[in-house]
Amino acid sequence: MSEDIRSAVRDRYARTARQADQGGCGCGCGCGGASQSEQLGYERSDLQAIPAEADLGLGCGNPTALAGLQAGETVLDLGSGGGIDCFLAARRVGPAGRVIGVDMTAEMIDRSRAAARQGGFQNVEFRLGEIENLPVADASVDAVISNCVINLSPDKGRVFREAFRALKAGGRLLVSDIVLTGELPAGAREDAELWAACVSGALPEQEYLSLIREAGFTEVGVVGRAGAGGQSALPVQSLQVLARKA
Repeated sequence: MSEDIRSAVRDRYARTARQADQGGCGCGCGCGGASQSEQLGYERSDLQAIPAEADLGLGCGNPTALAGLQAGETVLDLGSGGGIDCFLAARRVGPAGRVIGVDMTAEMIDRSRAAARQGGFQNVEFRLGEIENLPVADASVDAVISNCVINLSPDKGRVFREAFRALKAGGRLLVSDIVLTGELPAGAREDAELWAACVSGALPEQEYLSLIREAGFTEVGVVGRAGAGGQSALPVQSLQVLARKA
């Protein structure tokens, strides 16, 4: 089942990358480009300062606004998609900083790399890889961010352990993600397409937070909540979580 899930997710987001210019959409938690992103807490001035191609309206929050990014820091984005959060992070960390986006979909990597070239972003790079097996060195980043992606993984515990491995001591994790507020319909867990739509892979809030703690993080806390956009008819909500590596 894990490989079926991974294949369904990859296929869905490959289609999103190819169809984005025609209004394509991936994760059901959000759709609609800049207007959707503004509803999630992104400032219009920030969106206007990054490549328009990077904003696919796929998130469920704005992790860069809550991560406390500082000039000179190295930031890692899990499931970077079109690159919106990477480019925003790049502006915050400045030319002395560095941002690494990791995504398992080649079409998304191609899109984000092209946007970086066109936008003249020198402090951003995008790497093809899985968030369960991050292509980054141990203790090499100051902050890990992720936006509506970890719910898609069939092994979330491993994702958090990999994030912990990549962080320097004193580093922090800031994720926006989808969690359950009730029971899913019968059979939903076995539906790979619903996984790819940010539904079936969602966990109850306390289970989600427990996995972060089990990975070694401390000071794990919820810093924001919101509805789940296009998934409002289902028992899910968006959660923003901040945690630290001691």
